[in-house]
Amino acid sequence: MTDLAKKVPAIRTIVMPSDGNPYGVAFGGWLMGQMAQAGGALAAKHSKHQSVVVGANDVSFGHPVGIGDELSVYADFSKIGRSSMTVQVEAYRRDRHENEMMKAASGVYIFVAVDEDGNPVQVPALV
Repeated sequence: MTDLAKKVPAIRTIVMPSDGNPYGVAFGGWLMGQMAQAGGALAAKHSKHQSVVVGANDVSFGHPVGIGDELSVYADFSKIGRSSMTVQVEAYRRDRHENEMMKAASGVYIFVAVDEDGNPVQVPALV
């Protein structure tokens, strides 16, 4: 993902004290959860079904995200299967009083669209 100025984040939030550790930065697990929410929102919108996480790969952390920072999470499809959707997710942090954004984390999340009984359903192809 490049040129964030032209992209709309899947989610945007402020890191609260309850999201952080004693060192004043967000827990890695919390950050991964935000990334899963962003990818899941994209997958559910595309599939028109509940989309559950079945895997997360290549998750890496860059710049720490401090309490009070704004977190913007971007998601794009990298592959669509029969019922699965692979989503590249990138999270960026921004000090609330600055303009510069820094990559905080990235990863590849895999989702499967399911029906109300939890059975996989076919998803539309990307156009």
